Amino acid sequence: MAKETEEHPRLILHNFLSPGLCKELEFIHKSNCTVGYRPNVFSTTLSHLIATNCAHLIMPFVPIREKLRETVEEYFGCQYELVIEFTGLISWTKAANIGWHSDDNRPYLKQRDFAAVCYLNSYNEDFRGGLFHFQDGEPSTIEPMAGDAVMYTADNRNIHSVDEIIEGERITLTLWFSRDASRDEDAKLISFLSQNSLNSYLPQPASNNMYWFPPDEALKFQSGFDIRCARLHMLGLDLYSPCEKICPSAVNSSYNLLELLMGPLQIVRGVELFDREFVNVMHVLQVAQLYSWKWSTLKATEVKEVSADIKPISQAQREDINCLKSVVLQDLQQAETFNKDLNCGKKVQYLFDWGSFSAAVVEWEAYSCNLHKEMVTNFPLWRKHGSIFSCPLDDSAETL
Repeated sequence: MAKETEEHPRLILHNFLSPGLCKELEFIHKSNCTVGYRPNVFSTTLSHLIATNCAHLIMPFVPIREKLRETVEEYFGCQYELVIEFTGLISWTKAANIGWHSDDNRPYLKQRDFAAVCYLNSYNEDFRGGLFHFQDGEPSTIEPMAGDAVMYTADNRNIHSVDEIIEGERITLTLWFSRDASRDEDAKLISFLSQNSLNSYLPQPASNNMYWFPPDEALKFQSGFDIRCARLHMLGLDLYSPCEKICPSAVNSSYNLLELLMGPLQIVRGVELFDREFVNVMHVLQVAQLYSWKWSTLKATEVKEVSADIKPISQAQREDINCLKSVVLQDLQQAETFNKDLNCGKKVQYLFDWGSFSAAVVEWEAYSCNLHKEMVTNFPLWRKHGSIFSCPLDDSAETL
């Protein structure tokens, strides 16, 4: 146990999270993140998941949050004193660095007493740069490795910095803890959940400007790209809107074309169209990212013949696909450079086929349905106790 009188109270734990949990949280982040609080940073907060009808995706966080809080309280000798003030997935990309800082030096963060950072991917494998440094004390430098966790006091005893990202995407789960009960994130999240419909697990995108990179171009959408479409492009996928013919003159109205991302879409790969409609771009992205996450398992499963679900695209469809692509990826070269940087120069780590992708659609529905059921069962207990916590599923438990 550390004492708060120690010169540099901090704790480093290896393999705190399992590889499977790291991959699951990475999937959630890549499927839902928005442009973050500074350039080249992307974030996924629990409140954002609730706001975009993905409240069920907070379920994987619940036991991790509990475990982290218990570990921090035990190590720093403050059992039953802390509330979780913030939970978020944050990633840094090329040219992003934090620089030396202490959270104690920023008045609006005075309520934060402890921090915990869990690394979801690994230095020199998934990204280059991004080393974590403490200004004083040992260890002075930490090489982020998937599953490892760093916990420390959020004050001048643990001033820290993160090196600039050279290549790849450095992804973390970050939690802040406070002794101030009024800062309890759980109370705010439960209130937010109470105000939102929990009847569906189909995602609803936030406003387009939240996904536009670089963010300073989001007011006019005339340069840059949509990060959701860029991630799909990285996976070799394009989008087709089956409900509306795109008029060439509409290209000058970028925002109107971006609005198509809010409605039904189909997936295109090369000259082939997957003959199934998804409700919006977030639905497409979640299925595609789940395929990227689980493709090796899906490839090993028995899948039904899906040739009837694949159609060749027509010339008119190709024109519409290219027109939409020219808007969502205004700067295609920049988007491709972005993708290359995110992937740390590596080729996509799966072999695409429509059979296993069709299986991914079924897998996504099962995954989302199971999490949604668990959340709906737990929510009345969360609301009753004013706290988000793990509880065993019980058929006799009250539901919404």
